[in-house]
Amino acid sequence: MMPQLKSKMKLESMKVKEAEKITGSMTRTSKMPGLSYSLPAWECQVGKKLRKVKGSVCSGCYALKGNYTRYPAIKAAQYYRLASLMDPRWTTAMVAQIKRQKVFRWHDAGDIQSVQHLKNIMEVCNQTPQVRHWLPTREVKYTSLMDPEVVPKNLKIVISDHMIDQEQGVKSWPFTSGVTTGNDATCPAPSQGGKCKSCRACWDRSTTRVIYGKH
Repeated sequence: MMPQLKSKMKLESMKVKEAEKITGSMTRTSKMPGLSYSLPAWECQVGKKLRKVKGSVCSGCYALKGNYTRYPAIKAAQYYRLASLMDPRWTTAMVAQIKRQKVFRWHDAGDIQSVQHLKNIMEVCNQTPQVRHWLPTREVKYTSLMDPEVVPKNLKIVISDHMIDQEQGVKSWPFTSGVTTGNDATCPAPSQGGKCKSCRACWDRSTTRVIYGKH
């Protein structure tokens, strides 16, 4: 019990500036209603393979172009966050930065790196029960090791389809997403100036599948 008590005391005393030195700062995208978190897409384990596959969602990865590559500081910040995953203070530092958010997105670039990484993310969610978390991933090798019932109820882990215009690829997980070139997209952002606005389907566990238009 004592280690847990010490963790809580540390959580209460850690300031955001101190947390940022450990994990790096969070990201803020114009589309999202809250903060998000970015790792280097170059280090995606499944994504780096899919980038070479014609017709895959990753073949035109947005996180490998535009501002992600135009500004060296962005890439450097992503690799700083990647290195910070090994810091034992990572969970506490992430909680300190996220705890005042209403919604939070994991990995607007990058993906899960290990089983321990996923466990740490879930612990962050457990310690921020007032925040709704969304974690899209292609790393099925990690989610396949767990029962969906152990996932914190304020965390929605979404398995992303690999291919554009693919029928639902994973049937064993309750939440999935896909990308379409047709008229069956359910994400309203393109018709809303590229913003989520009032839509929270990506965080809402009552929405089991979201289809995005190809862009």
